[in-house]
Amino acid sequence: MAKRRIDTMEENRARLISAARKAFAARGFAAASMDELTADVGLTRGALYHNFGDKKGLLAAVVAQIDGEMAARAKEAGAAAGDDWEGLLAESEAYIEMALDPEVQRIVLLDGPAFLGDPSQWPSQNACLQVTKHMIAGLVSERVLKPVDVEAAARLLSGAALNAALWVAASDDPRSALPKAVDAFRLMAAGLLAEQR
Repeated sequence: MAKRRIDTMEENRARLISAARKAFAARGFAAASMDELTADVGLTRGALYHNFGDKKGLLAAVVAQIDGEMAARAKEAGAAAGDDWEGLLAESEAYIEMALDPEVQRIVLLDGPAFLGDPSQWPSQNACLQVTKHMIAGLVSERVLKPVDVEAAARLLSGAALNAALWVAASDDPRSALPKAVDAFRLMAAGLLAEQR
């Protein structure tokens, strides 16, 4: 019996996240009605509050889900690159390019920071930072990168990619901002290389 209740709670949570994701992408966080959202999935506001605490808690869950998908897409881009250095750049560039995706743009890069605060403090961003630190540590030990403090380099590269994506998402013309952001990111990152490529 307890297992059934847990399954139902997980199903309700997933349904609320799915409905919120659609509503936030279509109307934005501020304009999305929690009454409409819960009614669309046949639940009450009580279910929302029970699962997420409040509307911001629901936004945080949606952002975490999308951010996880973004990390997976970036990882795929990195895996397709020729070597570890190009993989690191490809992951960062893929993250920046996702600023053109309307759902990512609206929910993660515009509404997320506006309502949840500094993205560098989000758990999902900290998970990405740990991956970047690991990659940089390997590149430093292989002498692909100059002997640089791993944490400092990881924080600066992660921050640069995040801020580039935020800039692209908020710009009046994201498609023209994107190549500028990617070019500047590559030039800046290249300063870490032990030898210029």
